[in-house]
Amino acid sequence: MAATVYVLGTLTTLLCAVLLLHAYASVRQRLLLWSGLCFVGLTLSNALVFVDLILLPTEVSLYVARLGTAAISMSLLLFGLIWEGE
Repeated sequence: MAATVYVLGTLTTLLCAVLLLHAYASVRQRLLLWSGLCFVGLTLSNALVFVDLILLPTEVSLYVARLGTAAISMSLLLFGLIWEGE
């Protein structure tokens, strides 16, 4: 059951990333680009959760990599919000 939730979370963030980047390609509003890049990173982070907790539960710990990608993703969005707010 947990694997299903992790996969669905990854697919949901991937869909959000695709939709945001597609909207950016149409409208060229930079905030859509920053949001899309954030969701690309969150997709990677969610995929790492699946790999860490389901595929490799005891061999290695990807905890730092998961948190690092999520932090970088949120930093991209924060940078975009500050940059576009000026």
